[in-house]
Amino acid sequence: MASQAPIAIFCYRRPDHLRRTLQSLMQCEGFEGSPVFVFGDGPRNESEQAAVNTTRAVACELLGTNAQYHFSNSNRGLSASVIDGVSTVIERYGRVIVVEDDLVLNKFFVRFMNEALQRYEDDDIVFQVSGYAFESKEIASRNQSVFLPFTTSWGWATWRRAWQQFDPAARGWELLATNTELRARFNLGGAYDYATMLERQMSGQLDSWAIRWYWSVFLKNGLVLFPPTSLVSNTGFDGSGTHGGGAFSQFNQVFDYSAIKYPELPASAVLNPSVVAQAAGALRRQNGGVITRCLDMVRRLFGR
Repeated sequence: MASQAPIAIFCYRRPDHLRRTLQSLMQCEGFEGSPVFVFGDGPRNESEQAAVNTTRAVACELLGTNAQYHFSNSNRGLSASVIDGVSTVIERYGRVIVVEDDLVLNKFFVRFMNEALQRYEDDDIVFQVSGYAFESKEIASRNQSVFLPFTTSWGWATWRRAWQQFDPAARGWELLATNTELRARFNLGGAYDYATMLERQMSGQLDSWAIRWYWSVFLKNGLVLFPPTSLVSNTGFDGSGTHGGGAFSQFNQVFDYSAIKYPELPASAVLNPSVVAQAAGALRRQNGGVITRCLDMVRRLFGR
């Protein structure tokens, strides 16, 4: 097993975004020596071919022979690409760091991922390491990473033992419609309407691997490690991506990376209820607060 965890990079048809992502990744402490795999989805139609080709050219230009490339001739969609790509890498290495093409990474990102993967490798309750963190002044003031009971998809890492428990079929999801206590817990007390997102996924209205991964972790009472301040900025809310944010969400903030200190790792994986409440509050605010919550209710009622 390599000393550095492999990095799986997923791209599609956004060359400028990918360039920013790779440039930030290559400046990360610990990047050198990391096995790198690039997975590129194919075009949906002929009009996308040029952008897809340009995006792949950016990857080859910046990474050269230091990466392995897996470019699909057909369009598989983000979910299938991520699920198969993560499974392929993790089967070989036992762990993986996952980066999509709309992320800008802090210099500590790769080091944090690797040290956390090493620290909690044998702790079965820890399912994921997250590079992204929600904006909570209370949590940021701690300078120590925290454990939370939900996942994120913006720069993350996991192990084979955890990924083996991923259930793409999301068995049991129907319970969310009738079990109000379960729904409330899954939605973090109303901070984010994950339940409707999963219902839309299972009815064919979405194509999200991430909501099904969260459901799998949730059912096992799994925990996720988060840095106190985000090591990842998401630049994909500019209308360029297949999946965009809501009109009132504020997830596209750009962080002042110069002020970030390297996050400390907790000695053990324990939930702190006050920290969970602070993180849920931050998620609620960034998701648009009361306005978005009302829109979620309308969406659920009318199936949109």
